[in-house]
Amino acid sequence: MGEDTVRRGARTAIPILLVMLLSLLLPGCRAMEDVGSGDVPPPATETAATKNAKPSGRRPGVVNIETEQSLNGTRAAGTGIVLDPSGLVLTNNHVIQGATEIKGTDTDNRRAYAAQVVGYDRTGDIAVIRLTGASRLKAAVFASAANVAVGDTVTAVGNAGGKGGTPTVVTGKVTALEQSVTARDDTNGTSERLSGLIETSAPIKPGDSGGPLLNTAGKVIGINTAASAGLTMDGSQPRKNHRGYAIPSDRALAVAGQIRRGESSSTVHIGPTAMLGVKVRSNGDSPGALVAEVVPGAPAEAAGVPVGAAIVRLGGQAVDSSTALTALVLAHRPGDVVRVEWTTPQGALMAATIRLAEGPPQ
Repeated sequence: MGEDTVRRGARTAIPILLVMLLSLLLPGCRAMEDVGSGDVPPPATETAATKNAKPSGRRPGVVNIETEQSLNGTRAAGTGIVLDPSGLVLTNNHVIQGATEIKGTDTDNRRAYAAQVVGYDRTGDIAVIRLTGASRLKAAVFASAANVAVGDTVTAVGNAGGKGGTPTVVTGKVTALEQSVTARDDTNGTSERLSGLIETSAPIKPGDSGGPLLNTAGKVIGINTAASAGLTMDGSQPRKNHRGYAIPSDRALAVAGQIRRGESSSTVHIGPTAMLGVKVRSNGDSPGALVAEVVPGAPAEAAGVPVGAAIVRLGGQAVDSSTALTALVLAHRPGDVVRVEWTTPQGALMAATIRLAEGPPQ
């Protein structure tokens, strides 16, 4: 059986991975049916036993994140978790992806800060940002997710609905472990596979992405990342059972540690992101990345790369897909000078030397 694809919610509003699950059967995972089917219990906030359950101990440092994406003319919102008093904040990559401006509001001191991206892991959906000028913040307290078990009561905290202010708090149960989903972003057709996730019945909503999933001691055991939309792929009536997903704290902290140490890799990008200035898609059966849009004022426009061209080489390396072009650009720094080759819609081979600009995180 092949792996089914689930849907990521459009980031033009409030970013969260809105997923629809179908017969997902992967190594180490149980099979899952359409969203809402099976024996997943309703959100625990609806039961007397857990309605009043609250995490004990100190609440974690939570940050409301707002982003502007000037290249798309959109805004988005999400949540972050304070890693240390100096203003380092852990969040999801999809919360800050495409952002040209980021603002984080610490919900403990109510102060808003401009934020810069320290680094991110596109494949693991983890990012670290720094709140500029922040100090003496209340950091979250983390615990290992190794001892989390099905049936444990958990609490999700976040910027639900992107409304800002006091974070929302919802409670549920752990319904499964080691879950895998493939999320598709309908805004650009890209997809990513996330695995090893904690599944919960806590009613995580858009805007909660990047926020903490707490155990009953009030410690962070996961990073809220995905939620079911309560939809089915065949167009039938939505079902009310809810499933939320969180990245285990151990994995998130390991990636965050790598980012803080400045250790780039094939999946982890450190620092500012280089930009060529094109939006590309598959070129069908032909090699190269097909240019669907050229960003005004960006290096590609200055070099004369037209819409409809197929970029076939960058920096001396062949480009066989849109994904390959993205990876090649991410391996560079803003200011790097690279040779770009492309074929025009008429079939002519063209080339130019381009200085990469600084762009939004990918």
